[in-house]
Amino acid sequence: MLVLGTILAGIATPAEAAAAGAFGALILSWFYKTLKWQNFKESVFLTAKTTAMIMWLFIGSWTFSSVFSYLGGHEVFEHFFTSINISTWQFLVITQIIIFLLGWPLEWTEILIIFVPIFLPLLEVFGVNPYFFAMLIALNLQTSFLTPPMAMSAYYLKGVQKTNVELLDIFRGIMPFLAIVIFAMFLMYMFPSIALWLPETLFAN
Repeated sequence: MLVLGTILAGIATPAEAAAAGAFGALILSWFYKTLKWQNFKESVFLTAKTTAMIMWLFIGSWTFSSVFSYLGGHEVFEHFFTSINISTWQFLVITQIIIFLLGWPLEWTEILIIFVPIFLPLLEVFGVNPYFFAMLIALNLQTSFLTPPMAMSAYYLKGVQKTNVELLDIFRGIMPFLAIVIFAMFLMYMFPSIALWLPETLFAN
């Protein structure tokens, strides 16, 4: 409510909304009686550590994107996709397969910061709505994180429950959720208004 609510209401920018969320977390920890100096100090340290890691990812990705664009990499991709004479749905399938495969070895931050900008100039060429493309990528990343054998979500859960559950049991339990996400992607492609109704309603001119 504090983070997304203040952004959608136009009260705060994303950075200010993050501060509002942190303030809300402090209030919740006070109500749950976990607001202790040691916990607060540790949370600040872990936040600074994670932020520094993300900032270095941004620096590396921006450097890569700048060099890639300067050397004409975007033009190469654009010429390749336009030269093979594919339709819009084929372009979406190809890009989603690429992002799906990248989701196995890479985290979502690297994919969004480094690889997604490569496809953005092609959206106008194939007449794809950027909001729609973003929602497809979001669902696709969830699919790749749930797909064995490189399902990162499964390994996260295994790390938390090391002795209570086997990895193969987690893989079996993932399958219904994986089918739901794939079905959701199919529905969203067939009915784009599922993804576009809220942005068009909130940001209509």
